[in-house]
Amino acid sequence: MRVLVIGNGGREHALVWKIAQSPQVEKIWCAPGNGGTALLADTAGPEADDLEGLADFAASNAVDLTIVGPEGPLVAGIRNLFDTRGLKLVGPTREAAALEGSKVFAKEFMARHGIPTAPFRVFSDPGEAKRWIRGQDSSLVVKADGLAAGKGVIVCASREEALAAVDRVMVERAFGAAGDRVVIEERLEGPEISMLALVCGDDLVRLAPAMDFKRAYEGDAGPNTGGMGSIAPHALADESLIAEIEKSVLRPTCRGMAEDGIPYEGVLYAGLMMTPSGPQVLEYNCRFGDPETQAILPLLGTDLVDLFLAMVDGRLGAARVEFEQGACICVVVASGGYPGPFEKGKEIAGLEDPSTEEGVVVFHAGTSRKADGRVLTQGGRVLGVTAVGSDFDGASRRVYGAVDRIRFEGMRFRRDIGPRVAEYSGGCA
Repeated sequence: MRVLVIGNGGREHALVWKIAQSPQVEKIWCAPGNGGTALLADTAGPEADDLEGLADFAASNAVDLTIVGPEGPLVAGIRNLFDTRGLKLVGPTREAAALEGSKVFAKEFMARHGIPTAPFRVFSDPGEAKRWIRGQDSSLVVKADGLAAGKGVIVCASREEALAAVDRVMVERAFGAAGDRVVIEERLEGPEISMLALVCGDDLVRLAPAMDFKRAYEGDAGPNTGGMGSIAPHALADESLIAEIEKSVLRPTCRGMAEDGIPYEGVLYAGLMMTPSGPQVLEYNCRFGDPETQAILPLLGTDLVDLFLAMVDGRLGAARVEFEQGACICVVVASGGYPGPFEKGKEIAGLEDPSTEEGVVVFHAGTSRKADGRVLTQGGRVLGVTAVGSDFDGASRRVYGAVDRIRFEGMRFRRDIGPRVAEYSGGCA
């Protein structure tokens, strides 16, 4: 098989890494890729937002299967384009990807189909939004309607913070056109769970539940980011909870999309909060999470390509998935200043040391590889250092030992990704 992976982040490196383990695969390309994917896959010319160029590349290179990492191409309709060209692609149509592309669409969809989520209001006028906020007593969350690279959600601890968030999104246009409308919803409390599934109509295969750490600083302080680390499996997600999530969220979502004439095929990600009244949906994503993918795939015992083929060929109902015992932790190493302004082009040292350690893999995100072999920083989230252990304590020792051997100017990371599991489980062995 000949496979094309679209994207250039840590998620895409993890996908390439896992796909390369399949005996069915003879050739992999990554478009545009990064300093890590370049060691496992050839670099394809088109950028991730060049939909026509990607379709032309897939057709001219006899690509058997394309996997889309980031949300942008899916929301822009790459699946629709590939369908018209007779090319197989893992991902939903433009219409179905609106679950992620529009917070308003997603919230109204959930309200229509009885899927548990926080009470909300939608505003297109900042003055009206602020007048409504002044009449509220509860803590609120302000969300830009459109795509904002994981940074368009502002969790507010006070009325003043919510008013400032509306100004930032709708008046100052911090996220551009994504802030034309906002969703303002009640702030929920509880641990978060990322639940991913492969979906084809009514059929779905659940992946291991994960936990994403979105705040920039230790102790869940600071602004939201695209994700500063992740763990799998989630310490709270026993089989009964996973079954409840499937019953109350995943299957109603698939059924609701079909009822609305938008059947879903692809990766469905439900970002959930465990509240006293049960799991409630914070957001949908229409693709693999980043950095959850980096923590989930090292534990996957099933050939990922088999699962993809079952999905695109309509055989997902007969597919089975197995996961290895143990625990996985991914720690994101970021550029100084992220998620705000940061500098690029810093040389990364020490990558060769952790890469040789058993149970450790370093997934590249914002990196570039020079002809002389040097690896430089190229983004805000630079690396996803990942380790598997028999338990979270073992995985934590491995992952932070590996992180401590990597060096570049301004690097920063959270040291509380692994140990925080104990807060939710009373210890996890």
